[in-house]
Amino acid sequence: MTVLTRRAALAGLGAGLGAGALLASAARAAEPPPMGVLRLDPRLDAIIPRGATIETLATGYRWAEGPVWVAKGDYLLFSDVPANVVHRWSRRDGARPFLDPAGLQTPIPPAIREAGANGLALDRQGRLIVADSGTRAIVRVDLATKKRTVLAERYRGKRFNSPNDVVVARSGAIYFTDPTYGFAAGPDSPLRELDVMGLYRLDPDGTVTLLDGARRFPNGVGLSPDERTLYLSCSDDAAPLVWAYALDARGRPTGSRVFSDMRADKAKGWAGAPDGMDVAAAGHLFVSGPGGMHVLSPAGEPLGIIGNGKPIANACVGEGGRSLFLTASDRICRVALVG
Repeated sequence: MTVLTRRAALAGLGAGLGAGALLASAARAAEPPPMGVLRLDPRLDAIIPRGATIETLATGYRWAEGPVWVAKGDYLLFSDVPANVVHRWSRRDGARPFLDPAGLQTPIPPAIREAGANGLALDRQGRLIVADSGTRAIVRVDLATKKRTVLAERYRGKRFNSPNDVVVARSGAIYFTDPTYGFAAGPDSPLRELDVMGLYRLDPDGTVTLLDGARRFPNGVGLSPDERTLYLSCSDDAAPLVWAYALDARGRPTGSRVFSDMRADKAKGWAGAPDGMDVAAAGHLFVSGPGGMHVLSPAGEPLGIIGNGKPIANACVGEGGRSLFLTASDRICRVALVG
């Protein structure tokens, strides 16, 4: 049965749509989401082999996020953000807690909705870089000792909102996003000190630079293999877009453009939004979006969508480029890649 919500009806009537057009629009929105690998372009065959399936590796998480593959050790780290735990998965040992607590190290106040670590990355020394939503900071963790070092927690004297995702350049610079998802009251939280949801750069000397404060709900970040393009996902329901920023030789933006517009998929009623991402060595992107994990060419062309019926928040390439790991709501999944 098609259910036309009050919000949709008001929006349609405001746009001059009649009841018949509204029902037709609602019917289109009921299109089932992709299940398995939806192939939109023959070029996907060079990335995901024909017959590849989605394998579930572990389940039981509140909201899985931030996967990163640790080649030195052959294991995956991923966050369960609401549970405030980072887990480790390997073929030999399966999944087990690795950092607990992973984010906020103190009792969790009611005003904090997501106390755990979110996005994870590795620096060139093999240390874990964490977008720590609960601590409201960018944190470095020594994987051997688990010692935490806060790298940045403020911009111009004001505390960050709730850092969400990170990517590390070869120079050691860290690009990160800072929406308000970690607050129980979201943008209206009394804990909020900054009036922007920023895209930032943290230099090795500790300098924090706001690169863009105009986007709503900035989320996933990624770098092209040559590090001349910075990608940003925005989980804004009104503008579910992926942006591309041209970077100069110093790694600073010189301009931006819409790289992928996911409004048409959002209009189908598919769960999910532009969220986490990973950029493959060949330059194509795996970007969360409505319906699952979108595979995009280096030019932003849609090549395919990986879906399992659940919102897929993030992904990372691992196992020497042979596997794509997915954090899909309450579970961790894997899809074979052409490696």
